[in-house]
Amino acid sequence: MSSSRENNNVGGRVKRYAKVSAGVGGLAVRYAGNMLLGSGQDNDRYAEELRSALGGLKGPIMKVAQMLATIPDALPEEFASQLAELQTNAPPMGWPFVKRRMAAELGKDWRKKFQSFEREAAAAASLGQVHRAVHPDGTSLACKLQYPDMQSAVEADLNQLNLLFSIHRRMDQSINTAEMAEEIGARLREELDYELEAAHMALYRDVLAGSDLIDVPQVYGELSTKRLLTMNWLDGQPILQFKEASAEARQRIARAMFHAWWFPFSHYGAIHGDPHLGNYSVRSDYGINLLDFGCIRIFRPEFVQGVVSLYNALLHKDDDLAVEAYEIWGFKNLSRELIETLNIWSGFIYGPLLDDRVRTIADGVKPSDYGRKQAFEVRKRLKELGPVTPPREFVFMDRAAIGLGAVFLHLDAELNFYTLFNEAIEGFDVETLRARQTRALQKAGVPLPH
Repeated sequence: MSSSRENNNVGGRVKRYAKVSAGVGGLAVRYAGNMLLGSGQDNDRYAEELRSALGGLKGPIMKVAQMLATIPDALPEEFASQLAELQTNAPPMGWPFVKRRMAAELGKDWRKKFQSFEREAAAAASLGQVHRAVHPDGTSLACKLQYPDMQSAVEADLNQLNLLFSIHRRMDQSINTAEMAEEIGARLREELDYELEAAHMALYRDVLAGSDLIDVPQVYGELSTKRLLTMNWLDGQPILQFKEASAEARQRIARAMFHAWWFPFSHYGAIHGDPHLGNYSVRSDYGINLLDFGCIRIFRPEFVQGVVSLYNALLHKDDDLAVEAYEIWGFKNLSRELIETLNIWSGFIYGPLLDDRVRTIADGVKPSDYGRKQAFEVRKRLKELGPVTPPREFVFMDRAAIGLGAVFLHLDAELNFYTLFNEAIEGFDVETLRARQTRALQKAGVPLPH
């Protein structure tokens, strides 16, 4: 069943435009005006205004802001740091809302389908909230319920996304953000489809079935719809609670995180594209629970080949192979200078994977300085070379790598990342991956990449 309020209606979009435009649009206009008039820019003040404009809104614009805060070079540093402070736990909707939504999804007798259902939300985020419940057979459940009118809100907010990117273009023309915007839009629309998220869960349960370090929830299809996702409840603690745990515990958590990201990517072309710390929890045995599958990126096998080829190019200092890898990814108009510039950032991302020894991810660099030097040098060179357009597929690959690195920074875990990565890509063959990916995606009901 589905509520009539879920239509992508014009009225809903108009109201949303008004809310978001008043804050973001007004800021962009003032900022552009000052640029044209040659007035001095106070980026910190504008960044604070942007956070203030978005902070009172529920829904996808919060999700977009959080995405932008974690994608390198999507926005100036001052703006990204402010957006990163936006709270992910928005105030939950009340019980009258929950009753209407559950009746719309499962019918008027929906409460008879549960042994119990908690009135208060266990968690609330940008697109929906989670309630604990109990299945008639006694299994503890998590019911993820989408807020109303989210489709209209997404389309309205994605139109406003261009205003956020326009701020960046006026400040720094070294990065063309056009494909970033398209990629974020595609992923955000996917997050509204809980049937697709259920398929992603089925895929990951299959892919990670052989690991004793990782748990993925089981979806209850008879209690799920396009806007309600019911799964078994996985007990765990927030990862930040383990910053002071023993070295052995932190290393085990870090190994689990590494496997959860790199094994699905290297063997099936799938990656968890949302590195938010709330999307996983730690089990009592220091394994992990993966909790949110709304932002799964499925890559073409050729793109995965490019990732492996670039690793080998950097490892063996093979410039021709590096060019081939960048072209596979979709970078265009590659000059020698641009390749050298891209290699600075790639060297930073791949650095721990190229170093055959036990080390931390930052290797003595302060967390606050991690990647700062490389990003500054890349930005400086790109301003001289002209704009570069990061390909769509690159956006969430880069974001996931940065997010995973942040987890390792929090844990201060010491591992041999070289060994772990080479175990993940051992025997890699693009045609074998293609066949394996096709079988797994079709089994789970996930669309093939194109």
